Amino acid sequence: MTQAKISPGTGAYRRLCAAMLFAGLSTFALLYCTQPLLPQFSADYGLNAEEASLAVSLATGPMAFVLLVAGMISERIGRRGMMIGSLLGAAVLTAPLGLLPGWHSLLALRLVCGIALAGVPAVAMAYISEEVEDAAVGRAMGLYIAGSAVGGMSGRLLVSLLAEWWGWRTALGATGLAALVLALVFWRILPHSRQFTPRRQSLTGYAKGFAGLFADTALPWLFLVAFLLMGAFISVYNYAGYRLLAAPYALSQGEVGLIFLLYLLGSASSAMAGHVSGKLGPRRALWPPLVLFLFGIALTCAQALPLVIAGIGVVTVAFFAAHAVASSWVGRRAREARAQGTASYLFGYYMGSSVLGSAGGYAWTHAGWGGVALFAGSLIALALTIAVRLAFVQPLAPAVSGVPKPPINAE
Repeated sequence: MTQAKISPGTGAYRRLCAAMLFAGLSTFALLYCTQPLLPQFSADYGLNAEEASLAVSLATGPMAFVLLVAGMISERIGRRGMMIGSLLGAAVLTAPLGLLPGWHSLLALRLVCGIALAGVPAVAMAYISEEVEDAAVGRAMGLYIAGSAVGGMSGRLLVSLLAEWWGWRTALGATGLAALVLALVFWRILPHSRQFTPRRQSLTGYAKGFAGLFADTALPWLFLVAFLLMGAFISVYNYAGYRLLAAPYALSQGEVGLIFLLYLLGSASSAMAGHVSGKLGPRRALWPPLVLFLFGIALTCAQALPLVIAGIGVVTVAFFAAHAVASSWVGRRAREARAQGTASYLFGYYMGSSVLGSAGGYAWTHAGWGGVALFAGSLIALALTIAVRLAFVQPLAPAVSGVPKPPINAE
């Protein structure tokens, strides 16, 4: 007999939220722990900005490709086991990073770490969509993304401070050990799946699920929004450190790391956006944060340091709000092909981080911060155009004959 889905307010729901918070903390601390160190890599290894950015891009790019098949594997072995193994493996791979002798060996291990990490983002949204009551999916997804924001913040901040005090090698080792502890806690408290049924699906059958997604009137555009959104966001954070470490600001590595405290704003905005999306519908909730994103980029072009930091804060709020809306929309609209829907969305998301994140380095090298702002602003302007188009997409037809048409906020 199938068990009921997890309801808000229950002990299982609280454990699920806490576990996904730890998953977000660990995953994004591991994935982006090298981001605040890019200027130090440039100094130590004689690299330009786009070359140093490979310490991030070579983790996110391979991860994006593995995401496409990780969902199919999870259909056989289960979402929970895949996430646990992924977190443990990536933590073990990160801990020895600081012991490696050269730049290329560091890049090689970062690539393998990105592959290992793919198991969490590949199935986390599908796990939430399966296990949590439909009416609470948007809020639960928002909380998971909020945990990701906290993880991204704490990992980057910890690395920045430790790098200033004891060097970047010690900072990376400490990150790996902390992530290992979080992975063990995650294993202990994550509720076992209630709704998951193992399926042995052929590669051909799995590929057909992707074909159905790309026949949808909204989903391919949401995948493109993920690509553009993440590309703009990662470009701002990748190269803000170069700007703020240099004159006229001349901040220290630790002071630059404090900027990642702005991720707390993203944590709050993602949870709020998930709630608003549930009330108003994702079609009405997606475009406003993109307008806010453009305003934030414009603010970063100011010379006064408080305005620059305020602009990065606005960008952070807007990014996490838009991501919460778009990702929850994919989770609900993909229905039976949720694993493929999640994989496709995150493929766009992490390819944006990898490809566009490194492309932003060329903008910094050749045109300074103005080039980065123009590059990121162009990406968000295109995403906003898509969001306005999606505002007129019709809800999905009922899944079962005789069921009333879903309300405006359902699909």
